[in-house]
Formats: sequence, C-alpha cells, structure tokens
Amino acid sequence: MTELTSQKLNEVHGGINITGTFISSLVRGIDVIMDLGRSLGSAFRRAKDRTLCSY
Repeated sequence: MTELTSQKLNEVHGGINITGTFISSLVRGIDVIMDLGRSLGSAFRRAKDRTLCSY
C-alpha cells in the first residue's frame, strides 16, 4: 500500500452522482412536506370555522 503525497491528494477530484433513487427520494420527501402542509392547513381552517368532527 502506497501513501499519497499532498500533491497527489490535491489532484483528486470528487463529484456527485445523481441517480434515479436519489431523485425518487427527493420527490417523496417533497410529497411528505406538501401533505403535512395540507393537513395542517385543513386543521387550522376547521378550527377557525369551528367545523370539528365530534366523536
């Protein structure tokens, strides 16, 4: 096993790999946030209008 010099370490380039799995996870996360916003908005509207369901 060889050791890398600082010059060789400076030449190392990295990157990002955007895959279908990453995009799918991102879209699912956005969907969850949107659903949470809709639920909270509906709850606030029902509370304001006093149209809560009685159990």
